[in-house]
Amino acid sequence: MMAETKGQTGVREPKIVAFLCNWCSYAGADLAGVSRFQYPPNVRVIRVPCSGRINPLYIVKALQAGADGVLVSGCHPGDCHYISGNLVARRRFALLRRFLTYVGIEPERVQFSWVSASEGSRFADLISKVVSDVKGLETGKKLVKRSMALVHE
Repeated sequence: MMAETKGQTGVREPKIVAFLCNWCSYAGADLAGVSRFQYPPNVRVIRVPCSGRINPLYIVKALQAGADGVLVSGCHPGDCHYISGNLVARRRFALLRRFLTYVGIEPERVQFSWVSASEGSRFADLISKVVSDVKGLETGKKLVKRSMALVHE
């Protein structure tokens, strides 16, 4: 389970898991850090070789583990180092969003974006947008597994 995070004001902050493409989005995140762009600290980054290699079950598992939101970010169309991996990711993401909506998960909870290695400020803005979108939602507990002790009570 992900630890509960509280901001300086004592208000609960949303926990965001970000799956970032190694070649573009992760480099954009690195540039944002090196350039000292300010963005919310409540995002946990998972670097993947390509956004097309993200199994949709990873996103569902992140939500089950207690993440309030998930961001998937890859190279811009036409710039993928693996030729069409980001297009595969876009198709998978569209299907996953429809599935999550069907099971009652708000579509704003899972977001997809393109960020290149030179877009550090765009990455910082994107993280701020994702956090504010997820903050406006109720705590996401629909997919969180309950412990077996609670089930048997």
